[in-house]
Amino acid sequence: MIFIKKRVIVFKKHSIMKQKLLLEMLSTTIQELRANGQWGTAHVYRSARNSFSTFNNNKDIPFYKLDPNLLKSFEIYLRQRKCSWNTVSTYMKVLRAIYNRAVDNGYALYVPRLFKHVHTSVCADQRRALEVSDIGNLLCETEKASSCGSLPIELQTTKNIFALMFLLRGIPFVDLAYLRKADIQGNTLKYRRRKTGRLLTVMLTPDAIKLIRIVAKTKPESPYLFPFLSSPEGTEAAYHEYQSSLRMFNYRLSRLKKYMKTAAHLSSYTIRHTWATMAYYCEIHPGIISEAMGHSSIKVTETYLKPFQNEKIDNANSQVISYVKEYASIV
Repeated sequence: MIFIKKRVIVFKKHSIMKQKLLLEMLSTTIQELRANGQWGTAHVYRSARNSFSTFNNNKDIPFYKLDPNLLKSFEIYLRQRKCSWNTVSTYMKVLRAIYNRAVDNGYALYVPRLFKHVHTSVCADQRRALEVSDIGNLLCETEKASSCGSLPIELQTTKNIFALMFLLRGIPFVDLAYLRKADIQGNTLKYRRRKTGRLLTVMLTPDAIKLIRIVAKTKPESPYLFPFLSSPEGTEAAYHEYQSSLRMFNYRLSRLKKYMKTAAHLSSYTIRHTWATMAYYCEIHPGIISEAMGHSSIKVTETYLKPFQNEKIDNANSQVISYVKEYASIV
């Protein structure tokens, strides 16, 4: 009887609230993001919306039906379709952002810990970095002019870009693509991270300057440093050019892997994780690594390093066990 009373109270509260549906509000938000030139975020929101719509048989729902059971069912649905945990997390964060916006605008009641039992964090259980031997060989081969003849020209260019990204402290491909000629002043590169807006200053090594001169083949009138984009920055056309360049870069990296004879998966993310990992192996403090990479917080950096921190802990455990066994054999 008490349960029924609670349900009646909730129903009455919802009946007097402004009406807005989940998918409807997602569509409105996507339009706003596109109008503001936030093409990447709009793309993520659209993917999340499409997935939830398919999951719910293309039926929209009022916000009061967005409950823990429905969210858990959506999570299971995504995993059954082979979505990674990070994709699940991204989609859940989109739903959470829309839900919070609905609460702020009076379209939904605030439900504490609504998303507590679904995955909203970033997984760090997969090693994405190259071994030191792989990245070392890549840099050495890139320096040799004779290596140019051993690869198709498009893969040689891809290898040069891959090496340059490492020399620029693991710069993300999106930031590399949008670099402008004006961002280089002497032997210094200054640019803002597109994800966080943080201003980064990178001292260019002689190797980096050499690779920039090789890769930077743009028209004199182009403001961009590299030939990935031609449309004005902030336009949808520029975003599509970036997406196309990224897909081509990742495709060519998959081909380059065969020539490099490495077991590691190569993608635009690999080089960023590799730089962070090599810095960690050099015992550089995570705070410095975070600053160097322009992360929004040190927690992001720790996500990169977690698999290797676990490895160090395992090695420490092995050392302790070996020490104890050695001592026992002496006694």
